[in-house]
Amino acid sequence: MRRYLFSWSKSEVKVFDSDVLVLGSGIAGLYTAIKASQHFQVTVLTKKKIEESNTEHAQGGIAVAIDEADSPALHLEDTLRAGAGLCDPLTVRILVEEGPPCVEELMGMGAQFDRQNGALAFTREGAHSQRRVLHAQGDATGWEIERALVAKVKESPNVTAFEGRFVVDLLENDQRDIVGALVLNEETGELEGHLANAVVLATGGVGQVYRFTTNPSVATGDGMAIALRAGADLMDMEFVQFHPTALLIPNAPRFLISEAVRGEGAHLINAAGLRFMESVPGKELASRDIVARKIWQEMNRGPVYLDFRPIGKERILERFPSIYQTCVNYGVDVLTTPLPVAPAAHYMMGGVATNSFGETSLPHLYAAGECACNGVHGANRLASNSLLDGLVFGARIVEKMGDKIEGKRPSWEEVLCPNGALSVPRTEMNGFVKQSNDRGLRNQIQDLMWNSVGILRDEVGLEKATELLMAWESDDLSMHCVDDFETANMLAVGGVIAQAAKDRLESRGAHNRTDYPLKIDEPWQKHSLQCKEGFYVRYIPVSGDD
Repeated sequence: MRRYLFSWSKSEVKVFDSDVLVLGSGIAGLYTAIKASQHFQVTVLTKKKIEESNTEHAQGGIAVAIDEADSPALHLEDTLRAGAGLCDPLTVRILVEEGPPCVEELMGMGAQFDRQNGALAFTREGAHSQRRVLHAQGDATGWEIERALVAKVKESPNVTAFEGRFVVDLLENDQRDIVGALVLNEETGELEGHLANAVVLATGGVGQVYRFTTNPSVATGDGMAIALRAGADLMDMEFVQFHPTALLIPNAPRFLISEAVRGEGAHLINAAGLRFMESVPGKELASRDIVARKIWQEMNRGPVYLDFRPIGKERILERFPSIYQTCVNYGVDVLTTPLPVAPAAHYMMGGVATNSFGETSLPHLYAAGECACNGVHGANRLASNSLLDGLVFGARIVEKMGDKIEGKRPSWEEVLCPNGALSVPRTEMNGFVKQSNDRGLRNQIQDLMWNSVGILRDEVGLEKATELLMAWESDDLSMHCVDDFETANMLAVGGVIAQAAKDRLESRGAHNRTDYPLKIDEPWQKHSLQCKEGFYVRYIPVSGDD
């Protein structure tokens, strides 16, 4: 695997610096930036607008044990159970115990959650034993959290946010310390070097690697890919969560239909109008991996529908106004008609390997949110734990970096260039285009991943996928625009996912092998680790951090 996407020269790069560089503007990135700004000068870079992230699209809510009937201990039990034996218990304990004060702080920053009779309103989602999911404006929780965090960032004098910045690669010095990022200014076409004492990856997920996904177009696995190229370890990349219920209407996007809909009482039915989840423990509120596979199997016999009607008209309009209006826009009135649904790629449990303080295997590089993996989600994330994850471990990053950031910032002179020397300026550097007219390779990647590395997997499909992805990755890809950069990142991340899935000879959580259908704790109750050298997979025990 190449170290950089393309050759570049130091003389071509406009240089910026700060104490902390945060890459990404979802809940993990913005919360980390706000916390860090209490002590340091912070720069936030985001690929599109600052509001565009997976956080903005989160509907269901944020899981936190603050209701009188709930407790962190119960939240821990539910998370471990959903994670299918691959959660690190100590990391989960940190999540559920440090989560409540983080959510309280989030509310102090201006996030307004729904209330009933003056008290916070909670709902229940799949695999939760209690009603512990906070929501906002019915089903616009992510939008409300993003709104509050963006407002807080904009009023902070110690945070500078740059929009329209695509992070091409991480920068390092001759000690192999990460000292910043090489960035393309999408408006001017210029390269920028953003230097910092600490770099935080908060770049989100990989949903666009698959043909059908609930994720926005920005979720192309960029942070995982740039970390991989720089030499960082990726962990548990075989565990991709497919959300059970996404809108299935021709020519419509796979719009997410929140798990909270089933939590409020909606039924899954087949073409005959029968509930096919009746024999499954937990029924519609079983863990996501179980529900997604059951729907997938039922779809072999005919279409599957989500029936909102048991919830009742008044409650539907109160809790799910955005979902209701979106479905109406696509021709389905869920007040009267069951909604056609199907699974879609939704969340990556794996990511850049970190400890419980967000530290990666590379000095001065941290990661938080969906692009990171510290073992908290195991093989199958518990619904609505992702937003809490971004808060808790973003805060812990700032706690750790406070002891490590020195006053002197990295200098441009110490940054290594491709091949360790100044390179000849690329003749096409001034010819970056806004968008590629050729998405052939991207389409091939998405189709291959969906068909061969999707909900159900087997040796033949995974062998085909790994061979093709590695062959495509070894080609000399043209790099003329952000579309090309994203495709290269999708190719790198797809290859890692496929290799990890091929090597895990069992079924566990979101990873389901039809040729190895059993969950086998010996020898497979272990985390997978991969680096860029041939995507070789090694394993480490499930454990916690000190």
